[in-house]
Amino acid sequence: MDLKKFVRDIPDFPKPGVSFKDITPLLKDPEALKAASDALMEFIGDQKIDKVVGMESRGFFYGPVLAVALKAGFVPIRKVGKLPHKKISHTYDLEYGTDTLEIHEDAILKGERVLVHDDVLATGGTAKATCKLVEALGGVVVQCNFLLEITALQGAAKLVGYEVKSLMRF
Repeated sequence: MDLKKFVRDIPDFPKPGVSFKDITPLLKDPEALKAASDALMEFIGDQKIDKVVGMESRGFFYGPVLAVALKAGFVPIRKVGKLPHKKISHTYDLEYGTDTLEIHEDAILKGERVLVHDDVLATGGTAKATCKLVEALGGVVVQCNFLLEITALQGAAKLVGYEVKSLMRF
């Protein structure tokens, strides 16, 4: 199945000059949704995963689905002020500004094997910040996987040293 046909470009969103990759057409089509989920699982193979970490907000679509299939826990990475318990944070650069991510300090135990998932790899800042948060808690990043990658932004270059897999490249 050609999943790219289910991704539409939204020009100048969230600000002028940014071309947003909208995956909602893929999410609303049951066959495309399942095909993408199955393909993301193939990336993982038989690796043992203890936790799947998904970044706000599009990492919340497939992150829990992958966690259930892997019999792993799901850990949300949220923007500042969204998590209610004790947390740690990391500030990073986006293609259109800066942001800060947080994780509960008890979300990942030392030595746990973690799959980092987000639906889009753009500049790599969000994924790198997430890896740093996982490692700060003692987790081991096994793989970073993405539904799609915007190759012109060279986000994978920020993730040198991590295994990076992307289902679609634009």
